[in-house]
Amino acid sequence: MRKKIVAGNWKMNKNLTETGVLLSNLKINLENVSETEVIVAPTYTNLYYAFEELKETQIKVAAQNMHQAENGAYTGEISVDMLKSVGVETVILGHSERRAYFGETDQLLANKVNTALQHKMTIIFCFGEELQDRKSNTHFSVVEQQLKNGLFHINRADWKNVILAYEPVWAIGTGETASPEQAQEMHAFIRKTLANTYDQETADEVSILYGGSVKPNNAQEIFAKADVDGGLIGGASLDAENFTAIVNAI
Repeated sequence: MRKKIVAGNWKMNKNLTETGVLLSNLKINLENVSETEVIVAPTYTNLYYAFEELKETQIKVAAQNMHQAENGAYTGEISVDMLKSVGVETVILGHSERRAYFGETDQLLANKVNTALQHKMTIIFCFGEELQDRKSNTHFSVVEQQLKNGLFHINRADWKNVILAYEPVWAIGTGETASPEQAQEMHAFIRKTLANTYDQETADEVSILYGGSVKPNNAQEIFAKADVDGGLIGGASLDAENFTAIVNAI
């Protein structure tokens, strides 16, 4: 049975003091969560602190990005070895903001995927269409191409270390949300595409998260859909009560 997962992407928010407060509240609120895997992704500067604070809990810590090279003259970048050295075993790759603001291409992401898998990292791989893609009815082909270019070169065995996160770009930070039916339609398409490329067993085992303005008031309806296995949460993950309510919605 595939995992139910709720991951909080904190983006460029929360200094050290604020991180401490949020983590303290989450430790209290989520103390008895056992069925759902909970992940938080603080900023780079607070990763080790978060790992230390959470290492006695069931909450995992993820990085928001990593460089594809093992090391070298890449000023300002962070390598996979650096992440693992501070206890981080999970990384978000391909977030729409990385693609849009920092020019990350499918080929670059494929290289990052390769490096992460070589080091046995768990990957939360993000993808999704923009508004014009949906309006022109090309959203399925856009999603399929992103998956093909970024992930479909990996071996079947590697999928045990991959979590998919479908994020319709038009619904991120806009207050707009894909309807539960739209989310299910795309998640079912993703799973079918996996089955056609690999096999049904692989498709059935991969967790597919929905990311796009998930809030406490819509999480339960979205998570109830058959092919939605949880969420990649942005703004709502910055508030302990909201994030807890979303985790409990599964």
